[in-house]
Amino acid sequence: MPTSKSKNYDLIIVGGGTAGMTAATFAAKRNANVLILDAADRIGGTLWLSTGQISAAGTKLQKKLGINDTPEAHLEDIMRISRGTADRTIAKLAVDNAAAAFDWLCDSGLVPVEGQPVKGSGHEYYNEARYYWGADGGVSIYRVLEKVLMTDIARGLVSVSLNTRVRSLVQNKSGRITGVVAKDASGKTVKYAGKTVLLTTGGYAADGAMFKKLNGRTQHARMSYHTCRGDGLTMAIKAGAALQGHDKYLAGLGAALVDDRSPSIALGRFNHWPERRQPWEIYVNAKGERWINEDNPSVDAREHALLKQPELRFWIVLDDAILRQASVPIDGWDRDRYQRAFGTESLFYKADTLENLAKQAGIDAAKLKATVAAYNAAQASGNDPLGRKHMPMPIAKAPFYAIRHQGMSISSTVGLAINDKLQVLRKNKKPIPGLYAAGEIIGASLLMGQSFCGGMLVMPAITFGKMLGERVHKL
Repeated sequence: MPTSKSKNYDLIIVGGGTAGMTAATFAAKRNANVLILDAADRIGGTLWLSTGQISAAGTKLQKKLGINDTPEAHLEDIMRISRGTADRTIAKLAVDNAAAAFDWLCDSGLVPVEGQPVKGSGHEYYNEARYYWGADGGVSIYRVLEKVLMTDIARGLVSVSLNTRVRSLVQNKSGRITGVVAKDASGKTVKYAGKTVLLTTGGYAADGAMFKKLNGRTQHARMSYHTCRGDGLTMAIKAGAALQGHDKYLAGLGAALVDDRSPSIALGRFNHWPERRQPWEIYVNAKGERWINEDNPSVDAREHALLKQPELRFWIVLDDAILRQASVPIDGWDRDRYQRAFGTESLFYKADTLENLAKQAGIDAAKLKATVAAYNAAQASGNDPLGRKHMPMPIAKAPFYAIRHQGMSISSTVGLAINDKLQVLRKNKKPIPGLYAAGEIIGASLLMGQSFCGGMLVMPAITFGKMLGERVHKL
């Protein structure tokens, strides 16, 4: 039998990351007694890894800069970029309340990078400049949340238990959630009682088996926060919760990996953004066929084209002239490291002929040779059948090179079904009393559908955490 902690908390937060820290702070402002339980040895969650990109419309910073923006315009951009696949109700809830949360972050110490907001970076562009981040990415946000939360901890309103993995939810006979059961740092099983439980455990992207089960895809990257093992989903399902988002999947163009294991670690990220670096190389799939005009200005178009490729995998092909004359394409690498990689890294290939290159890389040799010939003809004529415009050089000078690049997702598409009060729902769409959710556990696709919308992971986590904390005594 678990040891029972006698104190009955107003709010138990499972997961001390972005949403959890924010919810605790705003609940403490209402003099609520809050307990944060986190499986890691420090709070912050994915903020330690995140780029910390956030988006909000109608902020004080925008108004100061003369930018006329509205939540309605933000929502329409999300629906446009997601091709109508985001959940309009939940997305509207997020953007309608984002400006207040963003303004609070800035008033509390967040300083966006100079020149912001911008319309986009890395993802499909918004129609208005509403995209921000701090100089240290997610850590910039963490520092703000930590500073505020430490004050609440000092006041005795917030308690934090680290290295504490929650295993299950406690339900009474009527189905209401009344607490949690966890294993604490000493290995002891402990039961905590609470009037309300908020799940902010993050997703499941660090658990390959769950990733495969829910997404139907292999988790190729070991780049997610280590506690994102789906614990929150597992315990909520046992309590009767429903999931949503199985019909959607989000994947970026990813990175070159250390080796061909799954999952593996990113070695370097090739620069696929034409606005930053126009491509000199071509991209082919395992059949040796080009699958995109490599200078396509739409990030979303490139990502959706990749979804059709086996295992989200492609090869970047170039020749010796391009290797020596084009700018270095891997972020953070210099030319010497880039050139050495073709003799030292397992997924960087070099050969005297295209046929041998294909054999080494695992590409159809005859088709690769034909594809390169077709591209060279297009380069000479200036007319590419795929519509590519930037073709500075043919791929003709031996030796030839290829980099195996792996598309991937490090976030969780599937998540808990919730309503506009952020209550966790059963399959019959009725709420589970006493149980709420925010952050990645609700699934990235709920707010972004089948496309990445800039700033719509971190900002909604903060926004929803703030909203729940503000009404803690009414939950």
